[in-house]
Amino acid sequence: MFFIYLRRELRRRRKAALVVASGLALGIALVIVVSSVSAGMTRAQDTVLQSLYGLGTDMTVTKAAAPPGEGDTARRPRFEFGAKGDGDAEQSSDRVLVQGFQTLASSTVTEVGGQKGVAQAVGGLSLNVLKVNGQFKRGEFTPREGGARGGGPGGGTGGAGGEVTGGGAAFDVNSYSVYGTDVTVPALGPLTSSRITSGRTFKTTETDAAVAVADSAYAKEKDLAVGGTVTVSGTKFTVVGVATADSGDAAANLYIPLKRAQTLADSKDKVTTVYVRATGSQQIGSVKSAIQQNIAGTTVTTSADLADTVSGSLSTAAGLASNVGRWLSVAVLIAAFLVAGLLTSSAVSRRVREFGTLKALGWKSGRVTRQVVGEALVNGLLGGALGIALGVAGAYAVTAVSPTLTAQLGATGGGAGGGFARALGQGGPGRQGASKALDIALTAPVSLATIGLAVALAVGGGLIAGGFGGWRASRLRPADALRRVE
Repeated sequence: MFFIYLRRELRRRRKAALVVASGLALGIALVIVVSSVSAGMTRAQDTVLQSLYGLGTDMTVTKAAAPPGEGDTARRPRFEFGAKGDGDAEQSSDRVLVQGFQTLASSTVTEVGGQKGVAQAVGGLSLNVLKVNGQFKRGEFTPREGGARGGGPGGGTGGAGGEVTGGGAAFDVNSYSVYGTDVTVPALGPLTSSRITSGRTFKTTETDAAVAVADSAYAKEKDLAVGGTVTVSGTKFTVVGVATADSGDAAANLYIPLKRAQTLADSKDKVTTVYVRATGSQQIGSVKSAIQQNIAGTTVTTSADLADTVSGSLSTAAGLASNVGRWLSVAVLIAAFLVAGLLTSSAVSRRVREFGTLKALGWKSGRVTRQVVGEALVNGLLGGALGIALGVAGAYAVTAVSPTLTAQLGATGGGAGGGFARALGQGGPGRQGASKALDIALTAPVSLATIGLAVALAVGGGLIAGGFGGWRASRLRPADALRRVE
């Protein structure tokens, strides 16, 4: 009997059922699209942060920025060229500089690793290599005709006069970044955000070996290949692998063992960054507080801190999706639920004679209520199916178009992003963390959790609508059927 009435009422009241289902479908579709776009925003932000964070890294520890002006003289690189027999001979000089000029003692890694909630800590040294290459050219002396006379001290005469033409100096300045990574802990650090596309990564035994892994873009630019060599400040390194950054932006041009990097920079037992992995995501906040409290002179940066430095269209779109989009979805859902409830209640009021007669024939109020709720629930499920179809289609359209968003990483010295940009080579000598822009293609992935939420909303909408109608139906009396003439 239940399904007979259900099928009959859906046929009789097709327009009303379509209105209820369409309202619910619109709200559910909007929720799916907004949720999927928000998930895409989160994925895009993660991609941006991975360009600065190593995979598996929860936070980094760097030295607190020095006050402005302090140590500026020491930060100026000096290049000295000695005189040679052949004045036109080519001369070159390399300077290996610690990125950001801020270092921590290697013992800091052990201190950080001993804090409660820290699962693993590893150090790294970020370097910038400046290579000046060129030559001085002698000028040509052209004597003046007839000479020149001049009085020297005591009335003496000078030699013939003339002028010097040509000559000068022409030098090229080349800069590239080198990162010293702890090869004994390959699962943590900046190299983990890249994948080896040729050759191999470091072996754990190569702690002081003259081997290097080159970033793929730099290797292409300098024509480096696995098995070849690259010279850094007079030391030849064998290229054992080529890595491609997953985010499209590598942390450094070259990666070498930490101990070798310390030797090149004359920074024995020094690091610029300590990468930290917490025992769990819930401990990140407490670990950060413990490090700041127990280890003086350090700056702790988490992914949440770094996310605050992301601006541009990606940040704006993420804010709109999180705030305006979700509130709009809630408003549409509430309106759809209210409309569904009112229409169901109105339909019950038009069936007074029918329900009154059924009660006179022996139907209990609970049975009438269940009938109304069942009809509303079917309408909700139909609206849910339509809403899921529309929502998935909308999300697919966003993914197909893939609008490009720009993420601006504004990192300044001492700030949340500044320490990170310094650590990973995002600033040149004398500046602590330069801002950079990344273009990210937006996608809208639809997860099973989103589909489950849509089904729950469909069922919830049907139950709410049925609740309105069921409450109205439960108040009907058999005598009402005798007073109602249709």
